[in-house]
Amino acid sequence: MEQNTIIQLGDELFNALRNCRTVAPLTARHPEITIENAYHIQQQMLARRIEQGAHVVGKKIGVTSAAVMNMLNVHQPDFGYLLDTMIYNEGEAIPMSGLIQPKAEGEIAFILKRDLMGPGISNADVLRATECVMPCFEIVDSRITDWKIKIQDTVADNASCGVFVLGDHAVDPRKIDLLTCGMVLEKNGEIVATGAGAAALGSPVNAVAWLANMLGSLGIPLKAGEVILSGSLAAMFTVKAGDNLRVAIGGIGGCSVRFY
Repeated sequence: MEQNTIIQLGDELFNALRNCRTVAPLTARHPEITIENAYHIQQQMLARRIEQGAHVVGKKIGVTSAAVMNMLNVHQPDFGYLLDTMIYNEGEAIPMSGLIQPKAEGEIAFILKRDLMGPGISNADVLRATECVMPCFEIVDSRITDWKIKIQDTVADNASCGVFVLGDHAVDPRKIDLLTCGMVLEKNGEIVATGAGAAALGSPVNAVAWLANMLGSLGIPLKAGEVILSGSLAAMFTVKAGDNLRVAIGGIGGCSVRFY
């Protein structure tokens, strides 16, 4: 794919984000697009956001659960960047005016206390580098019309990242079982999803190690102080104005958010 096409598509996705509108799937218009091309498009979109004053505060891992892998018919995770403009606090209300077609996922967030630079990062390295883990919501949002995405579409669109909410508690990851910890997710007081840590690539720690090694192969570190979203523990679901969400993860705590 030519560089000018990569720039054009990255700018198109940036403008869709800024104007809260969608665009036709990139893969429908450019069937030759590769995953590597898509990451270059993602970098162009990210550069435009940084030009507008946003700052990188972490990374997210996507396509970690079987449900999402089946939806996209791919069997590998992807990653995107978290910016300071995406952060909401526990219990805070999120305006729908800034989102397009949002869906919610319950996840475990890792807060790093030291850099992780692959390749060769093990699960033990991840745990040593983690200050704490927290319950969180990732509100994913696609700039691709009707979520008609293939893996290249979501990668280019910053892994379909919208905003995220960190919960009300932080715990030492060495003091809990991140593999078996259970998640219960409620929407307007009714349980809509359940899951466990194992849903994210077999363990959220596996997911963070994968990310550190993947980025390390590209010369990019995970940095001390960054937030790493380790992937959904259940299928994502649509949210709308008036919805109230609450997630509880065993041994870690809870997180709530509402939309208006």
